[in-house]
Amino acid sequence: MAFDFHSDKEKYFRIQRENSKTSIIPFVKDIVPLNANTRVLEIGCAEAGVLKPFLESGATCVGVELHKERLEWARKFLEDYLKAGKVSFIAKDIYDIDIAKDIGKKFDLVILKDVIEHIHDQGKFIARLGDFLNPDGKVFFGFPPWHMPFGGHQQICKSILSKMPYLHLLPSGLYRAALKAFGEPQQRIADLLEIKETGISTARFEKLLSKHNFTIAKRQFYLISPIYTYKFGMKPVKQLPVLSDLPFARDFVTTAAYYLAGKKS
Repeated sequence: MAFDFHSDKEKYFRIQRENSKTSIIPFVKDIVPLNANTRVLEIGCAEAGVLKPFLESGATCVGVELHKERLEWARKFLEDYLKAGKVSFIAKDIYDIDIAKDIGKKFDLVILKDVIEHIHDQGKFIARLGDFLNPDGKVFFGFPPWHMPFGGHQQICKSILSKMPYLHLLPSGLYRAALKAFGEPQQRIADLLEIKETGISTARFEKLLSKHNFTIAKRQFYLISPIYTYKFGMKPVKQLPVLSDLPFARDFVTTAAYYLAGKKS
């Protein structure tokens, strides 16, 4: 099923705001204090719904987004904070950002919500994140593990395939053939195959964190993702501890993984 709220920018903004308020902020605030002295950066901020509750907490925020049209919506939705100088936006690739020139100061918290699973060369990307952090700064990662039922984002399909769990785990040739046979347009097929290339498991993610000198301060796996409250009316359910400690098996039944990580001192 393709979700209508992705095309309804105001509704999508509200969903991201509420999910941030009820699940992301409670996850980070016991480790990263949120007040007028806190600086927050979101990479891949889209319309900046995730940032709204951080602004409400008093933090100063910066949103980075490659798609300029999405930042136009962000500026509209956060107009009052923009005028007050509490939020700013940058339309650049993070590798092209000069921190001293473009931003000025580093951050106490960097947010990546549903971003890491779309990135090529995730190790290089994770290493770059350290450049944006204050000495005690943390990075929040929230993403669907690759092996979860809809880890391939096949819910964006217009055909019955949108309701087919684990379809994305087919070999690439068979996956492409199935998408084509059910009439999915070529661009959507290309997008889904790209996600197949970049999708990440929790085990590989944790190895990349360790390789690039990050330590995990906190993590939480969800059997039912917090965002499903707004998509399907389902209450979040945390993953059973016995499954959370099984690196391969847990991903098949984990619809969201939350991590808070910082650089090793």
